[in-house]
Amino acid sequence: MNDTNPLAALAEGMTPKRAVIYLRVSTSEQATKGGQSEGFSIPAQREANKKKAQGLGAIVVKEFVERGVSGTSTNRPALKTMLRYLEEEDGAVDYVIVHKIDRLARNRADDVAINAKFDEYGVRLVSTSENIDQTPGGLLTHGIMSSIAEFYSKNLANEVVKGMSQKVRSGGTIGKAPIGYLNVREVVNGAESRTVAIDPERAPLVKWAFEEYAKGDISLGRLADELNARGLTTVPTRKYPAKPVTKRYVSQMLPRRYYLGFVQYRGVEFQGTHEPLITPELFAKVQQVLKARRQGELLRKHPHFLKSTIWCGDCGGRLIVQRPTNHQGRQYKYFICNGRASRRTNCTMPAIPEQWLLDQIEDLYRTIQVPEAIFPGLRQRLAQEIELSHAAVREERARLEKMRRDVQSKQAKLMEAFYNEALPVDMLAKERTGTRRRTRQRRASAEVLRRPGGRRAGAPGARPEPGEGLPPPLLHQRRPGEADAQPAVLRQDLRLYELPW
Repeated sequence: MNDTNPLAALAEGMTPKRAVIYLRVSTSEQATKGGQSEGFSIPAQREANKKKAQGLGAIVVKEFVERGVSGTSTNRPALKTMLRYLEEEDGAVDYVIVHKIDRLARNRADDVAINAKFDEYGVRLVSTSENIDQTPGGLLTHGIMSSIAEFYSKNLANEVVKGMSQKVRSGGTIGKAPIGYLNVREVVNGAESRTVAIDPERAPLVKWAFEEYAKGDISLGRLADELNARGLTTVPTRKYPAKPVTKRYVSQMLPRRYYLGFVQYRGVEFQGTHEPLITPELFAKVQQVLKARRQGELLRKHPHFLKSTIWCGDCGGRLIVQRPTNHQGRQYKYFICNGRASRRTNCTMPAIPEQWLLDQIEDLYRTIQVPEAIFPGLRQRLAQEIELSHAAVREERARLEKMRRDVQSKQAKLMEAFYNEALPVDMLAKERTGTRRRTRQRRASAEVLRRPGGRRAGAPGARPEPGEGLPPPLLHQRRPGEADAQPAVLRQDLRLYELPW
């Protein structure tokens, strides 16, 4: 006797099936193509999937969309959400509808794993473009189409690698160019050409960063702060706005050989076609300073004009500054041997009070006279340094003036758009916050150009005569065993000048 209830079977047959649809595009460009919020592919997939659901007599209860996510991995947000939803529904969903098999998976192993989950949840996979029903022929078609999707994905990856390898061998830049350069798209004879050009706004600041750090007088943190004060930001994209540079960003920028004109791909270096931003000599100096800092340079903590100038007479290690504080809050300044402090040597040199050491150096300087024969060369060198300083100030003033004009122009455009009701109040407030930040950066940079006396360097009456105010010569205190040919140095305001004797 048949135990099937005819009424229950009739009711089940009249109950509409439930379906979910899964939509995916591989790149963010596809997701926004044509200026549309979802591009063209996602709406087309949605329409085809809904028509398929109608043909199956099912209603679409939920959709899951991947916007710009590769199908070569199952680590996809919308896919994970869909599988959790199917598990929670516990058999209440009948179909998962996709436009093609490759929308769900790009390799055979992932396809098998995902369909095993569908079988566990009692869900049938349906493709609007391929016949993959549960018949032997449908299952065979499913396996073939899944294998074709995997072949297409891997073959495409190989072709991309081949193209990128050829591009970099020809000196081209792969991906986004580093700060200081801009990716440029040009159409030449009807064909698109992608090249790299120097960024007129950011390149001077990047070059200045290399030049400033090469002097050895500034830490990475201070350099990042100074670059932000001068207005350096990352290049904005459609997805991310411009941001101030950080210490970590600067530390990753300085060792990049791209600024010398080279490109790298998979550990191999090639000569690039882009214009170098700095010279090999400047790059080498910066790398030397970076290497010295990695070996224990503590300028960022306790700057002192004698650091890197005096050395331990016991083991030859560098003397570094320490500023301990007692329980009453009083601070003491000492010089200690870095070899002893880091326990790299067996040095027994005790801590030296700063004032005692300064007195000893002052007594030593009283016994040193600068030979008159070197004064003409010294005056000429100082005059050159002063002229370079004034040129840098004039260049910085021109940059700040351009920044001021740009900020004023943007403010005027914002207000015009607001009065024409083309700009909402919240966006106006956000943009005005950005312009105020740039104005503060410009004013902070202008303060850097001011001399202690209140006049700007390079202003009328501010130019000193060569040799005017020449400080007492500070001779380099040689390390034990250091060659006599080591040039002497003169320190003034933490700037280093090599003198010709």
